[in-house]
Amino acid sequence: MTNELKINQLYEIIKKSNNIVVLTGAGVSVPSGIPDFRSSTGIYNNNNDKIPPEVILSHRFFINYPDEFYHFYRNKMIYPKALPNIAHKVLTKLEQLNKLNGIITQNIDGLDYDSGSHKVYELHGSVKRNYCMKCNQFYDLEYIIKSNGVPRCSQCSGIIKPDVVLYEESLDYDVLEKSIELIKNADTLIVIGTSLRVNPAASLINFFKGVNFIIVNLSLTPYDKYAKIVINDKIEKVFDQIYIKMKELF
Repeated sequence: MTNELKINQLYEIIKKSNNIVVLTGAGVSVPSGIPDFRSSTGIYNNNNDKIPPEVILSHRFFINYPDEFYHFYRNKMIYPKALPNIAHKVLTKLEQLNKLNGIITQNIDGLDYDSGSHKVYELHGSVKRNYCMKCNQFYDLEYIIKSNGVPRCSQCSGIIKPDVVLYEESLDYDVLEKSIELIKNADTLIVIGTSLRVNPAASLINFFKGVNFIIVNLSLTPYDKYAKIVINDKIEKVFDQIYIKMKELF
């Protein structure tokens, strides 16, 4: 079956569904100019540092070498000029149409909120939230960008940590529990832009009991054989077509 026919099928499912949950990964933000992690052009394969990104982005490394952490973090993890793309816009519109009950995202870029979505569950946190480790004072992304070296709290001089889940850290329990509940109760689960190879996010798929399981991703995933529809194509190409079809619902 061609991708065009599969996209038509996906739209028909969207049109009939009123309890859609979406799980997104780094591929959703690639059209916005944010590189993914594990593809041939991703952050992990285009790193000039001698230390692997997985080490730099660990809790232990952040605590012991905050200067080196922030050098990498500012250069590779923050994209302040990135804007929501057509996929984000489609999901926002589906929420406004009361069809989408939640976006569960592995991304930390905050583009779902920027697009206007409200039912967003950020498994790995967000670069747009930052807190002093000493007094818990909040700081926005601009403060981190404008700071030199390790950003310090203006109130107590404590080190500011991004509200992102680093390696060796646990996911937020409440966000994880809510994500599981959403997936359990969904009639349609759409996975977009993730390889489904990193747990615990990938394992959330196992809680889905609904009818329509769809995967939209450029490459194959280990869960393709369980999906009703698999579309291997560029995210922006797929959702450009979905958006055009959705106009009859506006």
